[in-house]
Amino acid sequence: MLWLNLVALPLFARICLVCMFPFSGIDKILHWEGAMKQASSSFLPCPQCLLLMGMTIEFLTPVCIVLGWHDHLAAFILAGYCAITAILFHNFWAYKDFWAQGESAGRSHFWDFTKNFCLVGGLLLLIETSSFYPLQTLVSHPLASAPMQASK
Repeated sequence: MLWLNLVALPLFARICLVCMFPFSGIDKILHWEGAMKQASSSFLPCPQCLLLMGMTIEFLTPVCIVLGWHDHLAAFILAGYCAITAILFHNFWAYKDFWAQGESAGRSHFWDFTKNFCLVGGLLLLIETSSFYPLQTLVSHPLASAPMQASK
C-alpha cells in the first residue's frame, strides 16, 4: 500500500491533471490556421508568438509536472496559462446567444472557461501540497476530511 500512496496514486493524479495539454499542442500544429485565427481574436500583438509560447507551455510543463522536476514552477506557469486563456479566449459573456435554445457559442465558451478554472484549482493544489492523504486512511474512513497543511 505504501507504493500505491507514494508513487502510483500521485503519478496517476498528475497524469490525469495534465494529459490534455500535449494533445492540445499537437492539435495546434495539425490545425495551425484555426489556432492562428483564435490567437488573432485577442487584442494582444503577435499571434504567432502567442501560439508558439502556448504550445511550448503545453508541451513542457506537463512533462515537468509528471516527472516532478520543477513541478511547482511548472504548475504555476500552467495555472497562469489556463487563467489567461480562459479570460482572453473564452469570453462567454460577449456572446448574445448564451441563453438561446439549442446550440450556443456562448455556452460552449462558458464550459471551456469553467474547465480552465477547474484546472487552475487543481494546479494550485499541486503547488500547495505534493503529498496525498494516504489511500488506506481514505478507505478506512471515507467520510473524514483531509487535514489542512500547516505552513511549510
